[in-house]
Amino acid sequence: MSSTTTGFWGPSTSTVDWCETNYQHLFHIGELFNSASSLILVLTGVLGVVLHRRVLERRFLLAFALLALVGVGSTAFHMTLRREHQMLDELPMLYLAIVIVYILLEDRPERRFGSWFPWALFGHAVLVTYLTAFTRGAVQFFLFQVSFASLEFFALGRTYFLQRRSPDAGTKRLFQLGIGAYALAIVLWVSDIQFCPTLNETLPARGIPNPQFHAWWHVLVAFGFNALLLVIARERLRTLGKESQLRAVLGVIPRVLLPSRLGEQVTPPSSRDGANPT
Repeated sequence: MSSTTTGFWGPSTSTVDWCETNYQHLFHIGELFNSASSLILVLTGVLGVVLHRRVLERRFLLAFALLALVGVGSTAFHMTLRREHQMLDELPMLYLAIVIVYILLEDRPERRFGSWFPWALFGHAVLVTYLTAFTRGAVQFFLFQVSFASLEFFALGRTYFLQRRSPDAGTKRLFQLGIGAYALAIVLWVSDIQFCPTLNETLPARGIPNPQFHAWWHVLVAFGFNALLLVIARERLRTLGKESQLRAVLGVIPRVLLPSRLGEQVTPPSSRDGANPT
């Protein structure tokens, strides 16, 4: 735990307290760096929806929207360190992971599984919601991490094999950037937990500020998730018989474009392409 300092929101009631010193900079914000960096998740999700609303299917727009919701919950959680706001962070993370699993498995032009599959995923969402919201302490932290990590690593593995089959060098490069950012983010997340005394006490005692690894986790996950989701999206478009191009917004943020022909307005994939619009 980083600190027992109490600020505007009262004592921390969350099941985890990250390594940033609580209320060190502002009386109204429990963890300033972690709160501010969470806004990167909101921005990435909103931009994903705006940039791809006429390009990608609704399932991808839902994933971007859930990422923005994760960012909102994460901001509230790190600002207040309250358990109810922790749930606003963790539960959308689980729902986002479930949506990604659906996207990766329901990946053919026609529906691959029956109508039972979305209902099975919905049932899983209900289960993990219960496990996350109605347990306490270390048990809650463990159950959430196991529930989320199992979905997360399945999705990462599936995406790896997906890009291996891709003939497009740009897709492979985007995967390398995304998985590299994601791997570094996980290293920093674990380091923030395991080496907190060193980061929060030993380094400052020597005049070196806490590097705020958890805040960098937010930034790297935002970039990595965006890149990996676009890898999946490009392969989805290729499955539907649609060519796509990669472009960068401000030279940093990747986006997917469908090349227009003779000034035609680009339209999103729809059921007329043999695709399930959701």
